[in-house]
Amino acid sequence: MRSVPLRVVMASLLMVSSVLAQTTNDPFSSPIPAADGVITVNVVEFASLPDVDGQPARMMLLVDEPGTDRLFVNDMRGLLYSVSHDGRVVTRYLDLTAAAWQLSIQARGSERGFQSFAFHPQFNQPGTPGFGKLYTYTDTTNTTPTPDFVSGGGSDAHDTILLEWTAEHPAAMTYDGGPPRELLRFEQPFGNHNGGQIGFNPLVSPGDPDFGLLYIGVADGGSGGDPLDLAQNLGRAFGKILRLDPLGSDSANGHYGIPADNPFVNARAAGALPEIYAYGVRNPQRFGWDRVTGNMFLADIGQNIVEEISLVTRGANLGWNDWEGSYRFISRREVSLVDARGEAGLTYPVAEYGQLDPLLQRSSAATGLVVYRDDAIPALTNLLLFGDNPSGEVFYVQADQLPAGGQEAIRRVLFIFQDDGVSKTLLQLIQEKNREHGRSPATRADLRFGTGPEGQIFLLNKRDGVIRLLVP
Repeated sequence: MRSVPLRVVMASLLMVSSVLAQTTNDPFSSPIPAADGVITVNVVEFASLPDVDGQPARMMLLVDEPGTDRLFVNDMRGLLYSVSHDGRVVTRYLDLTAAAWQLSIQARGSERGFQSFAFHPQFNQPGTPGFGKLYTYTDTTNTTPTPDFVSGGGSDAHDTILLEWTAEHPAAMTYDGGPPRELLRFEQPFGNHNGGQIGFNPLVSPGDPDFGLLYIGVADGGSGGDPLDLAQNLGRAFGKILRLDPLGSDSANGHYGIPADNPFVNARAAGALPEIYAYGVRNPQRFGWDRVTGNMFLADIGQNIVEEISLVTRGANLGWNDWEGSYRFISRREVSLVDARGEAGLTYPVAEYGQLDPLLQRSSAATGLVVYRDDAIPALTNLLLFGDNPSGEVFYVQADQLPAGGQEAIRRVLFIFQDDGVSKTLLQLIQEKNREHGRSPATRADLRFGTGPEGQIFLLNKRDGVIRLLVP
């Protein structure tokens, strides 16, 4: 056998090294600082939700319903509670699992169940079209009805349905209306990435084109890597932010309306769904608006490498599954470093972080979002707050100086409880409460945010049933 010249071997090794250097599972060169720029905020225990079958409530969302002077928070198992503004009275408002509704709620596993809810902005305004209207977004084992949206593959794991409830007396302590009306139904191809948040833009008033329009986060259908290529397919509802008029009737099924200014209304003939407001998302669990700028932000859970916070605008393509954050998606194990943020026309994250950051657990998931524009807690004023779901870490960036991607601008928020002077993460607070209750300390937080009157910020979790409030 002829020997291979050394220079040829060296050249080959250099070529291989060069190729390998173009991909990575950790594209961020510097970790999020553990101490630099940390903001410390006081936190108190505001209210607690009851256990279900001996397990803490799986809280997903907390919102203020200003017309009835109550907060509302849901448990993923199918329960919706009202909470008085002082936190002293917690009442079961609506039970989606009640036999009378026959909804067959699917709440097994960590990602399925009662995903989200929203009150119409006219909920407590008699004589208006939205009076008494409440919307719930939930998974169900009942797959008999014909779905409005299918994936074209997968196993038909279960369905996710959007329901409209009509309360006769919105201020009543418990829901006093009849059975819900189904607006739309998704046939889920896999058992994860089932839904996200639903919500109305709180910054608009009657007469504004966006008033009364419901935004719906729809994940890419699940499995991993978007194997059915749904997020970039404008003919499929998965991997999208939808926007619809729940009181309209010009949709394909006649149960809701299509806003005339949705970006793909005129592309129906080419197969695009007119409900789509933005696309290219993976698992859009949370969105929120900045009341000063009007910006809509989205926390989108990444695959295995990048978690992202992005602006959402009409018709925006956020890149998944061609891109994971600012980087071209290759597989569950790597992204490309070549030509980062290099495709014109895409909306890249304003902030993003790597799942391998030392502050986090191996399983990470972006959540949030709150833009704090009040002054009760001066240290948080003008900050965009978001968090990491499993670790319970809370982060911030400047809302008026938004970064252009990356994690260099991200800093931490830590908490002090009961004036002990010790800064802690949410997970540490949960673990202390677990021990107090005689339970094993949780290994993850499952963080969610909630907002109340006058800019109040609440921290939710699925591990100890406690709603916590940030205070001056």
